[in-house]
Formats: sequence, structure tokens, C-alpha cells
Amino acid sequence: MLHTSGAKHPRGGSGMLTQAMASALRSMGGDVVVDAPVRRILVENGVVRGVETEDGSRYSAPIVVSNAHVLTTMLKLVGPQHLPSELLARLQQIRVGNGFGMTVRCAAETLPDYLAAPSGGRPHESHHGLQLLSPSMNYVRRAYEDYLRGEPSRDPAVIAMTFSAIDPDVAPAGKHTVFLWAQYFPYDLANGQQWDDIREGVADNILEVLYRYAPNMRGAIIDRFIQTPLDLERRIGLLRGNVMHVEMSFDQMFFFRPLPELASYRTPVRGLYLTGASTHPGGGVFGASGYNSARTVIGDQQRRRWVPVALGAGALAASALVVGRSLRRP
Repeated sequence: MLHTSGAKHPRGGSGMLTQAMASALRSMGGDVVVDAPVRRILVENGVVRGVETEDGSRYSAPIVVSNAHVLTTMLKLVGPQHLPSELLARLQQIRVGNGFGMTVRCAAETLPDYLAAPSGGRPHESHHGLQLLSPSMNYVRRAYEDYLRGEPSRDPAVIAMTFSAIDPDVAPAGKHTVFLWAQYFPYDLANGQQWDDIREGVADNILEVLYRYAPNMRGAIIDRFIQTPLDLERRIGLLRGNVMHVEMSFDQMFFFRPLPELASYRTPVRGLYLTGASTHPGGGVFGASGYNSARTVIGDQQRRRWVPVALGAGALAASALVVGRSLRRP
């Protein structure tokens, strides 16, 4: 896909994608409620009735679509009392994993001037795509071996993202953004280590990889925002720091994702649907899961012309409630 169409970036950053989606929904008569973490999904006699937010507000709807983590949705928002015992046992066996990556998002004075692609720190073709900073597969394997021992990778593989080179809206004039995704980093650490104690030092180590390839960046970082596996869980509800929600192993992919009985985006609670990274085809900002689940909802409701819909968007720590007043049958 990338070779055919190229990588695409919403002007102004990824957040502008959700802003555009919200604007489209409002134009069709829907409402978006932000800063509204969902406390529970309302269920009566096996049928969904809507959602209740942390402030006690209730939104009634015969359809609820959740893109929160499948375990958050089913075990916390719905609750075990509304689930068959067999499904409850299988949900508890889903492998979430032990994290695997972390991010250091940097504001910088300049762009990386890579030794292998000199640019003088100015925008260059080398900044247009994702930049993998890893000399060999053995290097990656050693990073993974550290992870298996419960240790942060001493020499992590790093992907650098320099969106300000192609998008002037993401940084002030003359400044730049350099985002670093690095692997591998376990959620559960060995030897009594705690992420709150080591996060700054691990971030320093990730930056050292960047400096190795682009020495001009040393001293050019203005500020940074660190997201360890623990931060990813705390801030945006990614359990155990897994950005894919559940492990992307074959037995949890395709029609097994997240479980065979949930792979159709439907749940045992009538009117409750799943979408997002927990469902096929997994994580990634390309809308495939949402497209599939929307088609499922529309197909299930094709005998009705107008159907109120409540969409629970995002995780508990940073969530929005999207209330669509009408869904037209195609």
C-alpha cells in the first residue's frame, strides 16, 4: 500500500484526522462530547441501553460501538455479570503481552543531519518517510533478547519521524518535531526496576541512538515527552503498554481476533459492537476495523431507516462520546 500510494500525513498532525471526523459527524447532525470518560455500558436483560459517563450523565441508544480495549470494554464497562461464563473464561485467557515499545517525542531546533544522507539539518528526502535507525537484524535480535530478560533494550532499534519536514503546521517557523519510536521495552521489568524510576535514563539512551546517526541533534532538543509502556497504559488505556491492544500472534489474528466468538465485531450483548485495535486487522491508523464494524452495524440494522448510535471513542483516561442522531440505511 505504501509503495502504491505513499505514506500520508494529516496536515497539522494526526489529531487533525479525528477533528475532521468530528466535523463530518456534526455536519450530519451528530454530537461529540469530550472529556467524558465512560463509567459503564448500560445493559438490561442482555440488550444494550446506552452508556453512563463518570459524571453520571446517561446517553440512551440501542447501539453502542466501543473501540476501547476489548478487556476494558467487556470486563470493566459491560461487567462479568452480563457475560456468559464460557466467554468470561476465554476473555481472561487473551494474551495482551508485555508491552514492546515506547516513544520519545521531541521538539527540536533542527532536523537530523544523517551521516549517510547529509542535509545540513534542512528538509531533505531522508526526512520524508520513517527513518529506521538499526544497522542489522542481529542488532534487532539483541534488543529483543534484552526485552525477553525483562530489561529495557540497551541498544534499541529506533524509528525516527520528522513530520515537520513535510508539514509546516506541526512546529513553529524554524523549529522541528522529531518523534522516536523505539523497541524493545517490557511493561513488567525484571530485578525490581520501576518505570517511574528509570524512564528519563531510558529516554536518554534512545536519544543516544539518534545522535549516533545524526550527531547534530546533540544539544538541539528543546523539550521532550516520554511515553513508556506504563505511561501508555496510564494515559490512554493501552493495557500493559501494547499499542496493538492484544498480541499480534497468528492465534489472535484474522477470524481469531480477539476471539473467534467476537471476530464478527458483534458481542453477546445485543446492540453492542467492538472495533479498534482489539479487532481484525489490528492496530494502525488506516480505518479498516472501523470500516468493517460500520458495515456490520449497518447490515444488522438494514430493516430500520433511522437508528440512534452511541460511539464510545478512545480509552477511559482520554475518551470522547460520539452520539450520532441518525444512521441512514444505504
